[in-house]
Amino acid sequence: MKKITSFLIIIMLGIFAVNLHAERRDSISAALDYQISHYPASQYRDIYKNFMQDFFGPGHILNDTTAAEKYLRSELAEEAPFDGPLYEKTGFKGNFYRVNLSLIRDGIVPYDTFFKAFVESVRGIVPPAGVDWMKTWSEIDSIIREKGLTFPDEEKDREALEKQFAEENYIVHHSKRYNDAVNFHYRIISREKFETEILPLSTISEESF
Repeated sequence: MKKITSFLIIIMLGIFAVNLHAERRDSISAALDYQISHYPASQYRDIYKNFMQDFFGPGHILNDTTAAEKYLRSELAEEAPFDGPLYEKTGFKGNFYRVNLSLIRDGIVPYDTFFKAFVESVRGIVPPAGVDWMKTWSEIDSIIREKGLTFPDEEKDREALEKQFAEENYIVHHSKRYNDAVNFHYRIISREKFETEILPLSTISEESF
């Protein structure tokens, strides 16, 4: 009887693991579909950046808080309208949100509240170890290939990323093609900070996959 019970438990755990894997792949696929449909100018590096932001957050931007604030104020001074959604989730886990700076400029969210949430978003972040992130990105990349997705200058982007990975540098910037097509000025804010400190101040509806 004990052997039968143990066997059933093993089967159930196996089914559970398969379901979790399938759910994860579906989430990755949905995140890819979302970016391609909303940002058709995306290159391979822009796809990578979306998923990278979901795991690494804004930490690399906030190494110098004074410089980060100066850069933020310079962006807010631009006269062109800020394109893109007011906010949207990163990657396939939604650990962070990309939050449009128009929320500040249009008076929806006070500057100090926004910047405080942005700065505090780095607290508690534990970036994945390089080997773990490479496993995750390899999984994402395999789905990109399975879906038959191709991008302008893809081989050039792949080669550049490979060089960075060899140096254990996993942070990238958007491509010029993406920036020229999308005037999306945003900052990365943690899900907790956004949903508790930014979202309650607005009446905007959530952007979702």
